[in-house]
Amino acid sequence: MDLKTKLANISDADRKDIIELETRIQNFKKGKEDEERFKHYRLTRGVYGQRQVGVQMFRLKIPFGKISSEQLEAIADISEKYSTGNLHLTTRQNIQLHYVKLGDSPAVWAELSAAGLTAREACGNTVRNITASPKAGIDPYEPFDVAPYAKATFEYFLRNPICQEMGRKIKPAFSSSEKDSAFTYFHDFGFIPRIKEINGVPTRGFKVLLGGGLGAVSMIAHPVFDFLPTDQIIPFMEASIRVFDRYGEREKRMKARMKFLIKKIGLAQFLNLVEQERVALKNSYFPIEAEESLVAPPQFNSDQHSVTTIDTEKYDLWRQTNVFEQKQKGYYGVWIKVQLGNIHISTARKLAKLVRTCAANDIRITINQGLLLRFVPKEALPYLFQQLKALNLSDAGFDSTADITACPGTDTCALGVTDSTHISTVLENLIISEYPNLLKETNLKIKISGCMNSCGQHMAAQIGFHGSSIKRGIGVIPAMQVVMGGGIDPKGNGYIADKVIKLPTKRIPDALRLLFDDYLSQAGDYDYFNDYFQDKGKRYFYDLLKPLANLENLKEDDFQDWGQNRQYIQSIGVGECAGVVLDVVGTIIGDAKNKIDWALEAFTEKAYADSIYHAYAGFIIGAKALLLSKDVKCNTHKGIITDFQEHYLDNQEFSLDLNFSDLVLQINKNEPSEDFAKQYLSKANSFVQQVIQTRNNQLEKAGGQEKLVVENYYKA
Repeated sequence: MDLKTKLANISDADRKDIIELETRIQNFKKGKEDEERFKHYRLTRGVYGQRQVGVQMFRLKIPFGKISSEQLEAIADISEKYSTGNLHLTTRQNIQLHYVKLGDSPAVWAELSAAGLTAREACGNTVRNITASPKAGIDPYEPFDVAPYAKATFEYFLRNPICQEMGRKIKPAFSSSEKDSAFTYFHDFGFIPRIKEINGVPTRGFKVLLGGGLGAVSMIAHPVFDFLPTDQIIPFMEASIRVFDRYGEREKRMKARMKFLIKKIGLAQFLNLVEQERVALKNSYFPIEAEESLVAPPQFNSDQHSVTTIDTEKYDLWRQTNVFEQKQKGYYGVWIKVQLGNIHISTARKLAKLVRTCAANDIRITINQGLLLRFVPKEALPYLFQQLKALNLSDAGFDSTADITACPGTDTCALGVTDSTHISTVLENLIISEYPNLLKETNLKIKISGCMNSCGQHMAAQIGFHGSSIKRGIGVIPAMQVVMGGGIDPKGNGYIADKVIKLPTKRIPDALRLLFDDYLSQAGDYDYFNDYFQDKGKRYFYDLLKPLANLENLKEDDFQDWGQNRQYIQSIGVGECAGVVLDVVGTIIGDAKNKIDWALEAFTEKAYADSIYHAYAGFIIGAKALLLSKDVKCNTHKGIITDFQEHYLDNQEFSLDLNFSDLVLQINKNEPSEDFAKQYLSKANSFVQQVIQTRNNQLEKAGGQEKLVVENYYKA
């Protein structure tokens, strides 16, 4: 089936996106589009470069990890045709396909769209996937189901003009309860559900957390509302994103997250700027339809699906660690531990059929790379266990110490420093064979990342490791940085881990034994591992592990990474969210013209708020183009506004009726009415036309020579 046929039965929005992707791929292949510019674009369409040259990782965007069995089968079919036959579950409740050819990505997206799925804004500087507790809707401790709110948030910001070209990504999360099973404390936006009595009426709302994040510099989110009514969460997010878009860092990628902006200007000033944006919002309040649409449970036929023999010991352990009774009495949630988050398509297809037999047709991907089946009748549990065992999916100890989270690391990621997958398997086997009681321990988590960026969430673990290296003479030893004391405690409080010591990676199993043995010998004195860590102090653990850092007794094996049979060679690429840009000013002016065209299109469709924001972007990009022609760095939108006034208006090289700031920032002083949208668009269009004329004059003086823009200036 060709691409044209695939596009016939999908949504207009997806069809437009896919046609644009196909066109730009062809232009890139023909040399009509710069590589870095194209990379910035394709990332927002879920197409992410791998460590291996010439192939891509294709990431889906699955809000709160919810998929049906039919969708799982569709993804399996896509992987069989275009990928390796492996489905990789991520810590953001998505699925990734690896080794996808760039030219196949439009067809992949078209087939996903036919199954009701998307890749739009799965990567890049966008609002990323909206994650939520997989137990949402069935959690015995939840005040209400947060899934409708996560879904509404996903739908509101998908393709929203305010979050298409930010300095960096935004990650939101919804917890189902105060236990914070969604790690909201480590997100840009975190929402924890609460019910408050207002005028005698029980009212739904959220505790709101702002400006958290993991990565090389991890930070805990700030509590900003103890209770925010549900119809205010999207307006608050929109206003905050507008502030982030205008004031956020763009040149220095490592400082470009919202957490750094809040740290720089202070939480109070950030929230003051948020309030200033409220008049310009598309919606001053946004009611969300909160009807809980739970998928109907199955009619399980025990006569047709009987169990003859069962390993009672393993079944009982599985029941203890992987099964819980839902708030809907008589039905059970069943966790599935997935080794490294990898499922082969043959297993995925069999699992899809099993779901239709034993559970509601509502599978949730978990934030630790597993799966949750819902509404399993009690009488179906033995049969389900038996069938999962046949699929090698019945391992006990879900979300326990033995259920290690690990990113793909050096397997496929260009940023990976050392292996994170093979060592994860080694450590899990160590725990199962030497410390089997830890299969029931859910308050001591181990998480591993291949680099410091925390895709494996190592800074949110009680014991975490991230890839590193140690120089030894002319050689390099693969290493892991040990971090401790992070995660969510039993009361739902979030903690960032502390760095303790760097060790050769082949000595990490011995390090784990030392930590376990020491902790278990004193476990009676502590209710929780982090209590033990805080009581002893970081220096205690440094001294405990320091003998393993001794490089005087190195073996040949220490110079080899896990999964390798040759000497380690450090090879670190450039992350796909960064990179140098080579462009010409004329191309940037073309971007400004595109923004004006999109503003006009939105105005015609009576999407006045969208039209205004596109027009705003036209102002900013047009001003940026002229500033770059003078080698003025363009770092933030606010900086562009100030610098354009200084470098063009104050010296009368450019004329406007108003101060540039007063002109552009009308956007946050007016409601998004039809009249204002019309006026603002007209002024933006006139401004861009004047930018074009000014640039033509500059070129005439320079003999027609276009100017190259090097470094990160384009990103603003």
